[in-house]
Amino acid sequence: MILAVLVCALVVVLVLVGLLVFGVRRRLIQRSGGTFDCSLRWNAPDSGDTSGKGWSYGIARYNGDRVEWFRVFSYAPRPRRNLERATIEVVDRRAPEGEEELALLSDAIVLGCLQDGTRIELAMSEDALTGFLAWLEAAPPGQRVNVA
Repeated sequence: MILAVLVCALVVVLVLVGLLVFGVRRRLIQRSGGTFDCSLRWNAPDSGDTSGKGWSYGIARYNGDRVEWFRVFSYAPRPRRNLERATIEVVDRRAPEGEEELALLSDAIVLGCLQDGTRIELAMSEDALTGFLAWLEAAPPGQRVNVA
């Protein structure tokens, strides 16, 4: 009986510590500012695919000439993806369709991009999209900007 209570208490403590680490990590990522909620689909299929598969929820952070993308449900201190401003080309913009509506946040806009020939899709709120497109267009003189 006492062993069962100790095991249950240990499980509860481990779950609470895990949740605390998630919260602290998110706070550390957001500490420097310039962050926004952003879902990412890497190696996205053609824009006609609305299956909702492949989307990962994350936090994006502006850092100079790149956007660092962190998975929300991860303990990794480093970004999962780095999106360089000079290598991003915006190809389309659309509302989520089909099963994507369930996989993404309710107010998300899907932005189709190419980064070094790889198709990616970013889903973010209208406000975050406005900021992201402004960041892309604010490239230093001499850099190419590809915003559709």
